[in-house]
Amino acid sequence: MARARSEERRGDIVRAAVEVIAERGYRGASLGAVAERVGLTQQGLLHYFPTKEALLVAVLEERDRWDTGGGSRASAGTWRLDLLASLVEYNAMRPGIVQTFSALLGESVTDGHPAREFFTERYAQVRSEMAAVLRAEFGDRLPSGLTPEQAAPLLTAVMDGLQYQWLLAPESVDMPAAFRSFLTLLRGSDAA
Repeated sequence: MARARSEERRGDIVRAAVEVIAERGYRGASLGAVAERVGLTQQGLLHYFPTKEALLVAVLEERDRWDTGGGSRASAGTWRLDLLASLVEYNAMRPGIVQTFSALLGESVTDGHPAREFFTERYAQVRSEMAAVLRAEFGDRLPSGLTPEQAAPLLTAVMDGLQYQWLLAPESVDMPAAFRSFLTLLRGSDAA
């Protein structure tokens, strides 16, 4: 019972951290602000997350769990292109999470940022997963002649780049429709 309550409290803290980071960015977010949002002292929050970096990693891991239906990162065989389109549609319904992820991703490119290692490892894994998705869909060559390994970073860049454009101008950028258009490009002229 105590363990379940502790896990529930950790979840509350992570959700509050997502909100605070979305509002202020990682560097502007304080443990005190997160603690206040969940009715704890900063010292009380440190019982659950001993450092701001530990809380940040928990936020990023939770975001990935949400994207993969509760597990850790999806296995390469789990995703298909049509499911990626569904993920883009799902992300369009949760701007706060997308904003937090995008803000942390942008900040993580600076030297010494605590999320840099997380994102570096995550992107290596995502590129590998996307190559597997593309291989399952097209075999060893896409209609363009690119290999799945050549196209995987492009697929990943489109997904994340669309998120930034949508966050900046949601009324002008239909993220799901734009991603479906990109899939049409990937599939080539035979897909029409």
